[in-house]
Amino acid sequence: MPIMRFVPTVLFAAALMVPLPSLVAFVGELDAAPHAAHVDTDETSSPLVEIVRRATDQFRDVRRAGPDYMPALGCVSGPVDGAMGVHFINGALLMDGALDANHPEALIYEMKDNVARLVGVEFIVLASAWHENHPPQDVPVLEGQLLNFNGSPNRFGLPPFYELHVWAWRDNPRGNFVDWNTKVSCQ
Repeated sequence: MPIMRFVPTVLFAAALMVPLPSLVAFVGELDAAPHAAHVDTDETSSPLVEIVRRATDQFRDVRRAGPDYMPALGCVSGPVDGAMGVHFINGALLMDGALDANHPEALIYEMKDNVARLVGVEFIVLASAWHENHPPQDVPVLEGQLLNFNGSPNRFGLPPFYELHVWAWRDNPRGNFVDWNTKVSCQ
């Protein structure tokens, strides 16, 4: 790997691992009481959603997210409607260049009324890391779901990357794999 491509990736990973002090303090004070179980109204739920639910059930209590997953970027709100929530990133998974349905790179929480609720996950792979082992025309696919490409520059300051949101714990009227969820808020 050329050094010029490696340095921005390492700097990005290091930046993600520096938690936002106020967010970390806020998360430490959150009520970790269990919230209502997700009730899926779609009887044809995706196998990926089911895999994610089983793999992340333990993280419904935000206190179990650390130390592997740390909050980054604050609450991400939508350009028009909806939001994503607060992403808790696992830096090691982000940098490994692999995708595994049982190990998402990010857990997504909605922080509301002093309670952190796990609403979904995001699978993320840096394009440069993915294409070290895959031809340029091969877009990542996870359990039959095509990941979305985000070029650079982007609003997150990341190098080009592929991503897929999975709303496993909060229904999304627009679909289980759409980036913005109108039922998630940063308020």
